[in-house]
Amino acid sequence: MQRIATVERKTKETEIQITLNLDGTGQADIQTGIGFLDHILHHVAVHGLFDLNVRAQGDLHIDAHHTIEDVAIVLGDALDRALGDRKGIVRVGHSYVPMDEALARVVVDLSGRGYAVFDGEFVAPMIGALPSSLVAHFFETLAQRGKMNLHAHVLYGRDDHHKAEALFKALGRALQMAVAQDARRADTSTKGTLIA
Repeated sequence: MQRIATVERKTKETEIQITLNLDGTGQADIQTGIGFLDHILHHVAVHGLFDLNVRAQGDLHIDAHHTIEDVAIVLGDALDRALGDRKGIVRVGHSYVPMDEALARVVVDLSGRGYAVFDGEFVAPMIGALPSSLVAHFFETLAQRGKMNLHAHVLYGRDDHHKAEALFKALGRALQMAVAQDARRADTSTKGTLIA
């Protein structure tokens, strides 16, 4: 079974289309109109070995909030759909990733229950054209829509770019571990099912 999903979302604020292949090779084609968002999503694809195609048009003349939030919504929905019934997946994944002086840790449980804990501080209000306050919001939205427990921590660092990049690389690697299939895992929960 191919674990691929295409999800579209169109509102008065944004128009988003994302195709996600969980069993890809890290090929990424991402155009959101926000350069730093493209950059960090590219890292999710490469480090997660996901094929990821993102097209986003948003009301960037207002600000980047709606576009970033809606990309997280659609990416989470695509992850949820591509996982299907989630049977046989490893389910839990974790990764520590350094980026020069910064170190980030991301831990995920593809439990079917959306919950996020984010612990990271940014000094500057912007990282490129991406408001630094929206990094946490992206992770929280992704966790809810992807129906996963997601704990993301910047353990230390000075440079905001490095801290954010380490987080998204760690996200990709934690997800790669969690979505992996293991034939020995007929049941992914002691309950016999993951909560939808």
